Amino acid sequence: MKKHIQAFVLLFFATTLFAAAQSDNISPQRKQAIDSLALEKVKDLSKYISIIGSKETQFSEANRVMDRAEELFAPGAEMGVSSINSQEVAYYPVRRYFERLMALNYDNVKISWYDIHYISDLERQPDGRYVGVVTIYQRFEGTSAETGLNYKDTTKKDITIYVEKKQTQVAGRTIEFWDVMLGDIRVTETSA
Repeated sequence: MKKHIQAFVLLFFATTLFAAAQSDNISPQRKQAIDSLALEKVKDLSKYISIIGSKETQFSEANRVMDRAEELFAPGAEMGVSSINSQEVAYYPVRRYFERLMALNYDNVKISWYDIHYISDLERQPDGRYVGVVTIYQRFEGTSAETGLNYKDTTKKDITIYVEKKQTQVAGRTIEFWDVMLGDIRVTETSA
C-alpha cells in the first residue's frame, strides 16, 4: 500500500510539473511575435550604435542613446571588438563598448548593419528561458582627415537572444508577458 501511495504522489508531481512546463510553452503565433520583437531590438541597437559612433552626435545625446541601448541587454552582456590587423577579439561590458566607440580617434565614423537573421531557433533552457541566436554583418568605416587614416572592415557577429516570462502590475492586476533581451555579441569573423 505504501508503494502505491508513493507511486501516486510521484505521478501527481510529475503530472503537475509537466502541466506547468506546458503552460510556459510558446505558441507559434507568440513565437512569431517574439521573433519580430527580437529582430526589432537588434535593429534598434544598430541605429543606436550608428548614433553613438557618429562624430556629429553631441556628447549629451550620445549618453542618452547609450542609456537607451543598455536597456536592450541582459545584465552582464559583453560585446566583441575585432580588427583586420589582429587575430584577437576583445570583449567589453556593454557600456564600456559604447564609451570606446564614442572615443574612437577618427574624424568620421560610419557603422552599418545588414543581413540580419536568425541562425538558431529559440530553444527552451532548464531555467525556463528560451535562447536563440541572431547573426548580423557589421560594416565599419573610419576616416581621419588629419592623418589620412582610412580603416574599413566587415565583421560577422552572433547575438544571443534571451526570451523569458516576466510580470508587471497594471491597475492592481499582475500581468505576465514574454520579454526579449539581448545577450553577448560574439565576433565570428572579420574581413577587409
